Amino acid sequence: MNFEVFSIGTSGMMPLPGRFLTSALVRREGSLFLFDAGEGTQVSLRLLNLKWKKIDAIFISHMHADHVTGLPGLLMLSSQVDREEPLYIFGPEKLKEYVDQNRRILDMYINYDIVVIPAKEGVVYEKEDFAINAYRLDHTKPCFGYSLVEKKRKGEFFPEKAEALGVEKGPLWGKLQRGESVTLANGNVVHSSDVMGKEREGRKFSYITDTLYFPSISDFVKDSDILFCEAMFEDALKEDAKDKKHMTAKEAAYIARDANAKMLCLQHYSPRYSNSELSILLDEAKSVFNNTILTKDRMRFEIPLKD
Repeated sequence: MNFEVFSIGTSGMMPLPGRFLTSALVRREGSLFLFDAGEGTQVSLRLLNLKWKKIDAIFISHMHADHVTGLPGLLMLSSQVDREEPLYIFGPEKLKEYVDQNRRILDMYINYDIVVIPAKEGVVYEKEDFAINAYRLDHTKPCFGYSLVEKKRKGEFFPEKAEALGVEKGPLWGKLQRGESVTLANGNVVHSSDVMGKEREGRKFSYITDTLYFPSISDFVKDSDILFCEAMFEDALKEDAKDKKHMTAKEAAYIARDANAKMLCLQHYSPRYSNSELSILLDEAKSVFNNTILTKDRMRFEIPLKD
């Protein structure tokens, strides 16, 4: 079961050569989920050779231009392929107006349903084995962070235990693996728990950008395997970050540390930093949380299954 995370763009405020505006994409079991759609998103997706026209859902953090200007182009190009499933787009209240106005003004030809749903705290998108949750952040406009969380997987099946209890290989094994109990010819009842290991934890990806630092963000992203988090400024500019309701790299690291995250991927850098100067942000974050990556455009990360 593959679970991949792609950094689509890492710049904040304005695109730079080699650094497009903020966006990330998750590919899980053939399904694609896009988080934000800054300018340059289409180009980055094409360079990654992803089948991005089949994106299942898009999750917009907030209605600032550097997070949504790539969306109209995505909607238009997606109409060039056969699509029967609706495209779901989640985000703040103003998002529907933005999509509707762009469709009207640009006279978009759209041959599939676009369903824009206002985000609210809690589960916003759910399937049988995973859910995507939203969390209200603190920015100059309504803003949401998101987490894709897999539900727990069934434990390992031990055939030797089933055989020892008198359950022969066949349909009864399938019932036990589905969590059912079975009754044998001699009247003995064998429960699923007799032959199955403990449930296995699912994987988790979290996406946080454009917010003041506050401790409860760590609760929302708790135990993330990968945390994408904004690192707009260095610690020397902490007051600037506070005034603009952004975070420093060190504050992103506090969140990762307190959340017991496995990996922190910094993103959404201020354009004031050249590529070489971004090491300032990395060093400050690593002083708090060592397993920190200075994320660059089109980097790929894989989250393996947990045994």
